Amino acid sequence: MKKIEAIIKPFKLEDVKEALAEVGIEGMTVSEVKGFGRQKGHTEIYRGSEYTVDFLPKVKFEIVVADASVEKVVGAISKSAKTGKIGDGKIFVLPVESAIRIRTEEINEEAI
Repeated sequence: MKKIEAIIKPFKLEDVKEALAEVGIEGMTVSEVKGFGRQKGHTEIYRGSEYTVDFLPKVKFEIVVADASVEKVVGAISKSAKTGKIGDGKIFVLPVESAIRIRTEEINEEAI
């Protein structure tokens, strides 16, 4: 099993969610987060004062899938989240040792 974490632009949330549904993903965790990468934020002017916005709003998806599903899930996220501009985000794939569904006590792939 693998955990896929994707950090994307907020306005791409619905596109990614629909793309994941198309490849059969039924469950996910979505969080509103803030961060920056190479773009290092940006400068804005508010009421005549200039200030730096270091952390930009992002959306983070967390999904645990069977090893066989990793490529299609990563492909769906990558294709649907891409704008071609700086700050499109990142996708991380991490190993998962085990998963347990609390209600039924199912373990590993049966739990996801």
